[in-house]
Amino acid sequence: MAQWNLLCAAALMTATAPIVASCAPAGSAEAGAEALTPKQAETLDKQLAGKVAGAPEKCLPSFRTDDAMRVSDSILLYRSGSNLVYRNDLKGSCPGLARDSDIMVIKQFGSQICNGDFFHLVDRSSGIRGPTCVFGDFVPYRKPAGDAG
Repeated sequence: MAQWNLLCAAALMTATAPIVASCAPAGSAEAGAEALTPKQAETLDKQLAGKVAGAPEKCLPSFRTDDAMRVSDSILLYRSGSNLVYRNDLKGSCPGLARDSDIMVIKQFGSQICNGDFFHLVDRSSGIRGPTCVFGDFVPYRKPAGDAG
């Protein structure tokens, strides 16, 4: 009987191994990471060139969110002058964000947007609401002091 149980257990492990393996995450281990197209990678590199990443910030004041740039379905940039750019890696992908044709409607509470706040996309022509998306931390990228370029 014990031998039979071992055989059944071995058969079960062999049969379920591919299913369990298919549940493992693929791709980069970085949070919010996705494969960027060459154009998206070029845009991201151009916007962050010569800037140094600072400590992530939980919130960004509303007055700094006027100049948003959609890099991909999971990366937003907020420019604050020529020396400061905030990168936000969304908590998961936001399908259609990179198209830049839909309107972003941000659910804002107070005078800032924060990690964990929601926004959704609305189709510009039909008015149909798209996916709900979630902000991540805001990472400031600044030009080093004394860098005139």
